Amino acid sequence: MRMSEVDVVVIGAGAVGLACAATLATRGDSVLVLERHTRVGQETSSRNSGVIHAGLYYPTGSLKAKLCVEGRELLYARAARYGVEHRKVGKLVVATDAAEAEKLEKLALTAAKNDAGAVRMMEAAEAKALEPRLNVYRALWSPETGTVDAHELMDCYRREAKDHGADLALGAELVGIDASDDGWELAVEVGPSREPERIRAQRVVNAAGLNASKVAALAGLPVDALGLRQQLCKGDYFSVSSAATRGVSFLVYPMPVHAGLGVHLTLDLQGQVRAGPDTRYIDEENYDVDPDKRHVFGEAIRRYFPHVQDSDLEPDYAGLRPKLQGPGQDFRDFVIEDGTAHGQPGFIHLLGIESPGLTSSEAIARRVAQLLPT
Repeated sequence: MRMSEVDVVVIGAGAVGLACAATLATRGDSVLVLERHTRVGQETSSRNSGVIHAGLYYPTGSLKAKLCVEGRELLYARAARYGVEHRKVGKLVVATDAAEAEKLEKLALTAAKNDAGAVRMMEAAEAKALEPRLNVYRALWSPETGTVDAHELMDCYRREAKDHGADLALGAELVGIDASDDGWELAVEVGPSREPERIRAQRVVNAAGLNASKVAALAGLPVDALGLRQQLCKGDYFSVSSAATRGVSFLVYPMPVHAGLGVHLTLDLQGQVRAGPDTRYIDEENYDVDPDKRHVFGEAIRRYFPHVQDSDLEPDYAGLRPKLQGPGQDFRDFVIEDGTAHGQPGFIHLLGIESPGLTSSEAIARRVAQLLPT
């Protein structure tokens, strides 16, 4: 049994965990990142659409609204500074009838209050000038929306953390957390041999993504009593044939739905258009994409892009979101909290870090740094 000592342990090496490691290491903390997988970013961070969100949708004043806008600017600046592949392509949110257009007007007001950029309403003719195949009554244009290579972004955070002395332990499974007189002791099983190791840290950041509620409970936080048990919400993606999407140069979204933004069309940096994600709550991790959903996706897309046929769609990949909001429940914000009130000083919990978590990653890291003064 070996013992290591560091200032901060970050649990989880997704985009948010790596951003936290980079931010804390850059200011001079000794940092160790624990990742249970053998590679970084294997869960939510690598299984999303890579969209840089502008901040249209979230209630004004919420953490999601604030950190999305702050994170968007930080992400664009970082990508330009370090050569992370990205593109500010813009997004069109489409209303297909008068009832949806009324809701779209409200969304435009929220976007303006959130400082989501120079959004503007478009009449049908102007929207169809951008994309003649649209079925559109009115639309909202978001010029600040973009796409980023999520893997390159994570590599950027990882390099910065490493350059400032942070260590990364891959294949490190957290199995125990105990409070100590001057911080925390973590029990970890490492590598194929599951060799045990104990790590002493003054402070801990729980950035475990899908596993964040389990880590919080392991540390003694009463997650169920506090309503902080995350639920897995699965989203499938289908690729759309190039013939059906030729000429599409921006993102196309329908009006948002409960627990998601609706089945929308995203464009990656290689020009591939994908449709998704849908939303389905599940009990266990599962990344299979059901090809029988092809017709359901086709019907959703045809509401605003009527020429797409079911035969244009092929199953691609699936992602899981750690939601605090359960089926039929109201909006839940990011939780970024110091556990002091629950007898866990210096233990920062990041819970419900779903979309726009990738966009907000550096802004979240800065918020964590504020909660962990040097």
